[in-house]
Amino acid sequence: MNEADEADPQVKKGKKDKAAKPLPSTPEEVEALIRRQKRNQRKAWAEGYMTAITAMLKPGDLVMDCGANMGVVTTVLAATGADVLAYEPDPYAFSVLEQKFANTPNVTLINAAVGVGAGSIRLMRADNFGDNPDGASVKSTILDGGRRIDAENAVEVTLLDFPTLVREHVAARGEIAFVKMDIEGAELDILETLDREDLFTNIRALVAETHERKFKDLRDRYKTLRETVAAKYPAGKVNLDWI
Repeated sequence: MNEADEADPQVKKGKKDKAAKPLPSTPEEVEALIRRQKRNQRKAWAEGYMTAITAMLKPGDLVMDCGANMGVVTTVLAATGADVLAYEPDPYAFSVLEQKFANTPNVTLINAAVGVGAGSIRLMRADNFGDNPDGASVKSTILDGGRRIDAENAVEVTLLDFPTLVREHVAARGEIAFVKMDIEGAELDILETLDREDLFTNIRALVAETHERKFKDLRDRYKTLRETVAAKYPAGKVNLDWI
């Protein structure tokens, strides 16, 4: 570094000059930046929350992973020694889970969707599922009207009544230690029912990702749900900001 460089505070040893990123200049760009920042904040919170949850869990606890997809969260939960029930309706994602957890005795895989009601239901896939099934399978949904969903690309899957599952497991185990719910819109009916029927009582902690951005017609219900949950439950017990 020469004397001119040393005199220039903008030049730092060992670092190349980098072009500054332009600031957002339109309302749309500002809004996109705000969304990214909020998403990053939620991601950081979710990672911290999961760290706290896994520190709490122990062998003998019961955990329900609803929307297990490729098993990223299932893996973390299984490492605690807790009994993990992993629900995944998409046959493609479920085949990955079967390979990944074939030798994990504390993980039980259930190839089914969860909702309010039981029977069979159409699982619709994202419009890019054929090109990228690993990435697109996370968007599979049992709700009509989702953004970028190809309703023609659907498979028939089993539907299990989640409130009934909660009652059965609480009767058998006393409580459910943790529920993670990322089920592409189907969480709305479930969470409303859990609240209405006082089924959160015996769930130690539940976290869900809500999907109001994908289902515009349901936004008023989501808003009411968020207000109700915030007023009635501590954030550590029922939280709707999973990501």
